[in-house]
Amino acid sequence: MAHVISDECIACGACLPECPVEAITEGKIYVINPNLCTDCGLCVDVCPTEAISPVD
Repeated sequence: MAHVISDECIACGACLPECPVEAITEGKIYVINPNLCTDCGLCVDVCPTEAISPVD
């Protein structure tokens, strides 16, 4: 199950270096490519705004 980033994202960049498969793309808010995401959860642990969660 992939993760998604909500509008709570402040584009701080904390998640980028944590993703081992480079599934996160920078932007006004960041985006996780669901085809690359391996559900490791490392990005969730470092997000200061809790903007990253599993897809329902």
